[in-house]
Amino acid sequence: MNIRIVTNIGTNSKETVFAAFDRKLFQELAPPFPKLNLLRFDGSSKGNEVHLETDFILFKQKWVSLIVENDESENEIYFVDEGTTLPFPLKFWRHKHIVRQKGTTVEIEDNLHFSTKNKMADLLLSLPFYLMFLYRKPIYKRFFKLESQEPS
Repeated sequence: MNIRIVTNIGTNSKETVFAAFDRKLFQELAPPFPKLNLLRFDGSSKGNEVHLETDFILFKQKWVSLIVENDESENEIYFVDEGTTLPFPLKFWRHKHIVRQKGTTVEIEDNLHFSTKNKMADLLLSLPFYLMFLYRKPIYKRFFKLESQEPS
């Protein structure tokens, strides 16, 4: 299953926006449910790891992702995380985070692919995942508006 959500965040530079992909932003983006406990965050470069604990109230599960790719071109910077230890029922997770310069504005694209190896389960999970990533749009906008107003 594939979900793609693009958010226009204003007039920051792609370099400034990408540099803010850190522990602070990650914690801001965490949805209200399931609660995500950030256990480890190395960064957004190839070889870095992110370790989470998903808290579904009645049970908790580990989620470990490895940054498998990152690159920069004239118009975009991106990194890709792939799940190595995933919560049930996920069998595959690949999330490409793209920061793209579009003239004088910048957009962030969340492009994710996931699979449970069961088409019906994938379909059932597509709405919650879509909503969790849609939830990020106003957070990105608020976060980067505030970041651009902080004195240097």
